[in-house]
Amino acid sequence: MNIVTTDPTITEREAAQIERANASPATPVVFVHGLWLLPSSWDRWVKLFEQAGYVALTPGWPDDPETVAEAREHPEVFAGKGITEIANYQEAIIGRLHRKPVIIGHSFGGLLTMILAGRGLAAASVAISPAPYRGVLPLPIAALRTASVALRNPANWNRAVPLTYEQFRYSFANAVGEDEAKELYLGYSVAGAGEPLFQAAAANINPWSEARVDSTNPERGPMLVISADQDQTVPWAIANASYKKQKRNEGVTEIVKMPGRGHTLAIDAGWQEVAEKALEFSKRFTARVSAARQTESRAGLRL
Repeated sequence: MNIVTTDPTITEREAAQIERANASPATPVVFVHGLWLLPSSWDRWVKLFEQAGYVALTPGWPDDPETVAEAREHPEVFAGKGITEIANYQEAIIGRLHRKPVIIGHSFGGLLTMILAGRGLAAASVAISPAPYRGVLPLPIAALRTASVALRNPANWNRAVPLTYEQFRYSFANAVGEDEAKELYLGYSVAGAGEPLFQAAAANINPWSEARVDSTNPERGPMLVISADQDQTVPWAIANASYKKQKRNEGVTEIVKMPGRGHTLAIDAGWQEVAEKALEFSKRFTARVSAARQTESRAGLRL
């Protein structure tokens, strides 16, 4: 497990979630959000996984506001956050848990999930429409159009970049109806840091890019990649290329393509179908961890 050199100051909410998880015998599951969303985007997933016997944590990125309303009032707080800083923040939270968690992330949260799993921090992981990293070569036009919201102006590197409704409709909500798209935009969309978009875009020309994943670490654990066949932010070509790089790992690596779905697949009306895929995969491997732990406990009692 990597050591984070600077221990970030986490929020009271996150500290309470860590304490609750450590007081529970259940396997923790850590949900990692992506750009233009907040931890609250996972609220329904939390209920589903906790009903299935997990204990959930929804850490934010550094300086995340608590609510969408606060985020829209102060979008500047999102600015100046790079991939390594965000990943280290997540690692600092995971490092305080008594047991390795399942880690589940969407979009840039999917990339963060792969980074964290590559650091040996996950019992199992699920990367949903993961943002690209160094070595993932496809650059579909749809993905470039989405990223151009930030990339068209170099000054956006240090800025928070919001999405207009039209931009959200194209990049996130292209596979849902107009009414649902508007509801999702009002209920979930917030500004996002520009820096990670530049880092991911330059990953294959910058040998020191922070958009880098250790896909061969034998401690990575089982990983599932979930893709949406109509995703215009992380099209199938990107998700499948990420899967092929992860497939080099000695651990289990699987991929699922969700038909008729766009980039909102984790938050739209069909979220539960996606969540159940992630839950099914998680249970396959955390059940083994639990059984091994019980065997160790029984052996300890005999001693």
